[in-house]
Amino acid sequence: MIESIKREREKSLNYKNIKPIREKIASLPNIKDIKLQIGNIIKISSSSISQEQKELIQSIAKELKPWRKGPFEIFDTFIDSEWQSFLKYNLLEPHFSLQDKKVADIGCNNGYYMLRMLEQKPKKLVGFDPSPLFRTQFDFINHFIKSDIIYELLGVEHLDIYGEKFDTIFCLGVLYHRSDPIGTLKSLKKGLEKGGELFLDTFIIDGSEDIALTPKDRYSKIPNIYFIPTVSALSNWLYRAGFKDIKLLEIKKTDINEQRKTDWIESQSLEDFLDPHNQNLTVEGYPAPKRAYVKASL
Repeated sequence: MIESIKREREKSLNYKNIKPIREKIASLPNIKDIKLQIGNIIKISSSSISQEQKELIQSIAKELKPWRKGPFEIFDTFIDSEWQSFLKYNLLEPHFSLQDKKVADIGCNNGYYMLRMLEQKPKKLVGFDPSPLFRTQFDFINHFIKSDIIYELLGVEHLDIYGEKFDTIFCLGVLYHRSDPIGTLKSLKKGLEKGGELFLDTFIIDGSEDIALTPKDRYSKIPNIYFIPTVSALSNWLYRAGFKDIKLLEIKKTDINEQRKTDWIESQSLEDFLDPHNQNLTVEGYPAPKRAYVKASL
């Protein structure tokens, strides 16, 4: 069943807005002497690349906008992504060890977090994301570095039929997009090996009660935001989904240092989503984005 779903999802890579850029990536030369530097900025360089090749690669990178996660530096082209994703990764990194583990990143976007994880030498890295654009961004990067990362055009709902369980699952910035958060957490649990661990971040609201905000229409101009819980309610969701050991790692307000408009997205960003007269509120009048970072184990 999962193989037929994969084949159906792969058809999205032939969409008329995606296929031409994928053909350009497929025709790129194999650059020799590739050097990959993994840090806050994922850097790819080579001593044998020509100026003409650099210019071609830069033009393709620009065609792949918007770049949400990053940043990257690819043969001197700095991709200043909307999110300074290293802030989230560096917050979480002290709390996990991935060596020789099977790891999944749900909602992996262009693979920035998985590329960071390569440093810890996991046994296997699998990304799940249904976006053909983000998959194409990943394929563009991976054309040069040729990592063993597996990128599936699948979602969290496919974990329980995927046919493989993971020691560690990351689900970052996904839960609030799901209309059934407890069902989503149950799917994540089904994707874990016995004793496995989940790293989760999601929007939260302040308060000690077991409640959640349900935006009427949009939240921060985003239409597919369904439930924003208190930390207590989030813990209850995790418990009801079958997680027993639940640890709050951090609560952090999103600011314009972490998420901001750049030339690599050409659209609005956080500063446009907040009330211009009160940065503690969204334009709709809801509490401004704040995230809880949680580790939950079976």
